[in-house]
Amino acid sequence: MIEQTIALLPWFRRLRIRWEIRDDIHETFMTFAAGIICWRRLIH
Repeated sequence: MIEQTIALLPWFRRLRIRWEIRDDIHETFMTFAAGIICWRRLIH
């Protein structure tokens, strides 16, 4: 399950190429993307 979630992260354009200079902003987008992926799985 974790591998599938990590494989879906490149679907989010902002995470494909790291534009943010600060690490905390990039980590926030990673957490947000993982939350969206989990939420979509719970709906189905």
